[in-house]
Amino acid sequence: MDPAIPVPLWGLSDIGKARADAFVARSPGLVGAVVFSSRETKALELAERIAGRSGTPVLTDHDMGENDRSATGFLPPALFEDHADRFFAAPDQSVNGWEKARAAQARIVASVRMALASVPADARVVFCGHGAVGTLLKCHVAGLPISRAEDQSRKGGLGGGNGFLFDFTTPALLIDWTPFEEIGPDWFD
Repeated sequence: MDPAIPVPLWGLSDIGKARADAFVARSPGLVGAVVFSSRETKALELAERIAGRSGTPVLTDHDMGENDRSATGFLPPALFEDHADRFFAAPDQSVNGWEKARAAQARIVASVRMALASVPADARVVFCGHGAVGTLLKCHVAGLPISRAEDQSRKGGLGGGNGFLFDFTTPALLIDWTPFEEIGPDWFD
């Protein structure tokens, strides 16, 4: 986190890079996977690592980006957490100019739908994105109301670096937020 740099340009930390590299190294099922990513730096850095293992290019979509928080810019952690709580608690209201949670959910669901329509039905697909819109997507596929209780910081490991497995056609949540270190090769069978 660097208040002098716009949030979408923040990269992975050294710990984040090491965790991502370890995940990729022990995930042979990534070979041949189609990799979609947000255009934001952290997501792209993860996607590029996965695509290096996959052997496929990274396909990006602006609509896979994190919820738009540009109205407030960087917020100190305690203030950010308060805003995030309010974002999830009132999904049809903007929190100090932030994109509404319901609008962000509609955007990420439409983006994932379009991405999946562009690949064969039996393709292995990896989406590299962000915690809030990931939670909104997860709530959609699980048939749950929008809730911060479903966020990766509540269900997975702290500090990001989590994934979940879903079937978009059903839709169904198959495996909830899981830290990279606990994602097994069976996810890619």
